[in-house]
Amino acid sequence: MRKILVLIFLAVGFLRASAQDVSLNKGWKLAVGDSAQWASPTFNDQHWASVNVSQSWEQEGHPGYDGFGWYRIHVVIPSSLKEKAYVKDSLRINLGTVDDNDEVYLNGKLIGRFGGKTGDIKTGSFYGPRTYTIAANNPAILWDKENILAVRIFDTGGDGGIYGSNFNIAMADVMDHVSINTEADFDYGDRNSLNKSIKLLTTSQYSYQGKLAFKVTDPETNAVLYEKTNDAAFTSGKPFTYTFEIARLEKKSYTITYTFTDQKSGKELVRTETTPYILTPYPSAKPKINGADVFGARAGNPFLYLIPATGKKPLVYKAAGLPDGLKLDAATGIITGAVAQKGSYSVTLTVSNRLGVKTKNFTIVIGDNIGLTPALGWNSWNAWGLSVDDKKVRISAKAMADRLSAHGWAYVNIDDGWEAEQRQADGKITANSKFPDMKELTDYVHGLGLRMGIYSSPGPRTCGGFLGSWQHEEQDAQTYGDWGIDYLKYDWCSYSEVTPANPDLPALKKPYQVMRGALDKINRDIMFSLCQYGWGDVWQWGAEVGGNSWRTTGDIQDTWRSLSSIGFNQDKASPFAQPGHFNDPDMLVVGKVGWGPSLHNTRLTFDEQYTHISLWSLLSSPLLIGCDMGHLDKFTLNLLTNDEVLAIDQDALGKGAARYIKNDRYQIWVKELKDGSKAIGIFNLSDKYQTISLDKNDPALKGFTKFRDVWQQKFIVATGKAFSTKVAPHGVTLIRVEK
Repeated sequence: MRKILVLIFLAVGFLRASAQDVSLNKGWKLAVGDSAQWASPTFNDQHWASVNVSQSWEQEGHPGYDGFGWYRIHVVIPSSLKEKAYVKDSLRINLGTVDDNDEVYLNGKLIGRFGGKTGDIKTGSFYGPRTYTIAANNPAILWDKENILAVRIFDTGGDGGIYGSNFNIAMADVMDHVSINTEADFDYGDRNSLNKSIKLLTTSQYSYQGKLAFKVTDPETNAVLYEKTNDAAFTSGKPFTYTFEIARLEKKSYTITYTFTDQKSGKELVRTETTPYILTPYPSAKPKINGADVFGARAGNPFLYLIPATGKKPLVYKAAGLPDGLKLDAATGIITGAVAQKGSYSVTLTVSNRLGVKTKNFTIVIGDNIGLTPALGWNSWNAWGLSVDDKKVRISAKAMADRLSAHGWAYVNIDDGWEAEQRQADGKITANSKFPDMKELTDYVHGLGLRMGIYSSPGPRTCGGFLGSWQHEEQDAQTYGDWGIDYLKYDWCSYSEVTPANPDLPALKKPYQVMRGALDKINRDIMFSLCQYGWGDVWQWGAEVGGNSWRTTGDIQDTWRSLSSIGFNQDKASPFAQPGHFNDPDMLVVGKVGWGPSLHNTRLTFDEQYTHISLWSLLSSPLLIGCDMGHLDKFTLNLLTNDEVLAIDQDALGKGAARYIKNDRYQIWVKELKDGSKAIGIFNLSDKYQTISLDKNDPALKGFTKFRDVWQQKFIVATGKAFSTKVAPHGVTLIRVEK
């Protein structure tokens, strides 16, 4: 489902607790449904099922369940927590990730709520980590006795419940209102160096004085490369800034650790981050044509394609063999028009500048199938959530045109939050005040040679509470066609309210069949993206109901846990990928994300980001950037513009990679490519460097003699009987093997 990450909690994932706490990771019980009695400390929950809160309730025996559910746990809260604490006035309860809305009761007393109006937690979407703080003298706390903590949840789609790893009770700490802000970009200095400034911040009136320790470590050898300690003092409104410069050594990440120790309390706050490293070579000034080798459109429908090419501008574009009805703008490389006759047309594309000429064979297929390769584009959700508006979309479109379209990126997709809350008198849907003229905005995007996407739900309302398409499917499809929309993401959301509980396979298919039929009636190619979280093994029937892609999972987060649990569990779905129909393990979480107006750097390490793009490309997944396109830092831009990596995703064979080797330490995935070569991803799942080898007589490599490092775009000399590679923690080696 669509979710808003409410950033009112501390960045607990980056902090190292030094105070005593009471773990709440085990002992929870769950019941689906809703009853006010379940908040009571006298309620007998012995018959409730025990659950593992590291997983959502779908994974704990309630697949596809939306609605209310309750969690309860019995826990003794020792007074020693208070006695040993430096700050003794407040108790903090951490509840991992709540999905979506909650009310929390301690011994029958309501102590916190997210979502909706009083007594109703169904309104809105407030997915995210949750921390509640209550006064230590609150009579709801039974010190040194058994306490009943009850959590009422309402979920509207996708994963639901409470899950994660940060479940505990502790006293509020002097460091609770302190943060080490590392959001500034690394600056690549002229002397082969990396520069950056970080800040110590607080919202407390407490005056912090102490030491900031700075340390750089090589994670491969654990050697400390540099360390320094500085005096640090700060208070509310007066941050402490630390600026440093370190050498860029090898093409790998180093670990930076910041430790602030408060002199008066002795409390520590620790944050770590890794350093970026650039693998993709910078594009040549000579012309080069990128992108897929094939493009599909339907007969008679408007055609739009921008030839993706790099090289020193100005570039001059030519296209020999275009079918009747199409024309090329030689200055912009944009092909427009319409083709009346079905068929496969061989076209020779040419791009030139004063430094040279480059040609490419390109096939235009006019038929019944569109989206012959996975979509490359941007979606607003992971950055802006419901705060998306016309200006943000225009900024994103211009950034894509200027910096990414030369590599094949083409879609600019608006997610939830564009819709009005009521339809017009004739039933027509309109945009809200954030989008004053959707047709004009779409024309602007098309003028850049890009395509426009939009979002809806088959239910009465979207997950964000705006208008869905329920009982207005044909009317909405016609409106999208009139606006010039090229892509529709169709999110299950409130459709659960108008379909039977625990829908069977025909019920799961129905809303997508209805909208597919509506889209087929308009004179426009609209890519159809099904979003229903993988229910009913959608990969087995997504193509049947006309989906160009289908979500195979719940929503992704910018954590290794989320990325790895989603990406490395696509083996069942992968065989169903085919031209025009692809598995979608959700959008990319690189760059600056935030799911709302406040953004932060992705919590993925730089090694994990290389893994993210590599695995999604091997899987033939849609690559939909989810970051702030107006702030593409150097690393993120480099990550998204490797044409050899993108070529693996865009390969015309359209096959998904197969998981070839799996164990606790690493996985190897192999993808067959149209030209007979293979792409192989070697992934290190462990927290330490390791060397991974594959015998050259292994069926995956037998007969292949050329080994190319795709990220560095260079051939590898591989001597001996095995191909061996040293892989960083949570990192990847991505190779292409040829005969």
